[in-house]
Amino acid sequence: MPEMPEVETVRRTLLPLVKGKTIQAVTVWYPKIIASDSEQFIQQLVGKKIETIDRYAKYLLIRLSDQLTIVSHLRMEGKYRLVEVNTPKDKHDHVQIAFTDKTALRYNDVRKFGRMQLVKTGTEKEVTGISKLGCEPNSSEFTTQYLINTLSRKKKNIKNALLDQTIVAGLGNIYVDEVLWQTKIHPLSLANQIPQFQGHQLHDNINELIDLAIKKHGTTIHTYLDANGDTGDFQKLLKVYGHKGEPCSRCGVLLEKIKVSGRGTTFCPNCQVIYK
Repeated sequence: MPEMPEVETVRRTLLPLVKGKTIQAVTVWYPKIIASDSEQFIQQLVGKKIETIDRYAKYLLIRLSDQLTIVSHLRMEGKYRLVEVNTPKDKHDHVQIAFTDKTALRYNDVRKFGRMQLVKTGTEKEVTGISKLGCEPNSSEFTTQYLINTLSRKKKNIKNALLDQTIVAGLGNIYVDEVLWQTKIHPLSLANQIPQFQGHQLHDNINELIDLAIKKHGTTIHTYLDANGDTGDFQKLLKVYGHKGEPCSRCGVLLEKIKVSGRGTTFCPNCQVIYK
């Protein structure tokens, strides 16, 4: 599933491809992708110009003229690409936004889990799933004290706490495993038992890890591609995710993999301290 670094990379690569283009026609091959009335979605988009693309956590915010925004969540395998408007349809293409210059933005999604919602610009934090999210890494709201105070009220394990998008928005399985290894915290540690010094380090490591992953254009494990069709590079720097049974690069003990609430979780049983 694309996490915050991957979605930010999609934003950065997609923006120069579509900025300033005017929408001529919209085709929705799979209406369930649209989280509202698909016919109304089509009608409202025609004639609008793409002004810019923003992002919040794992959501793309495609800003249009006339104060409209497409809020897009890629979910597991959603992808955007720019094609010539007459390009044959791929079987997993579900939405096409055709422009007046004869190019088209195609949304492709093997699992059909992704969603788009058209809203008034400025209301996305009130009327979409963004309303339920916490603050995102490297934001002014994501302070050390915020993280420490929030974790101190959570009785669940730290792996689940960091995956909880109402606490930290944008983290997923890959980066939670990596940051817990980096901070030497066992994934089954209770969130409210994490010492303050570890909370400080965890906060800083989350920010640094996400920043580096963005610079490396995200992580490609299975199918993630940016808007240019390129893979990310951060997978080359992963320390634990995908490395079950290999020696820990810090201490040499073999990495283990367990299930935490159904999520595969890789960690070092020697380096990572469990707090109970």
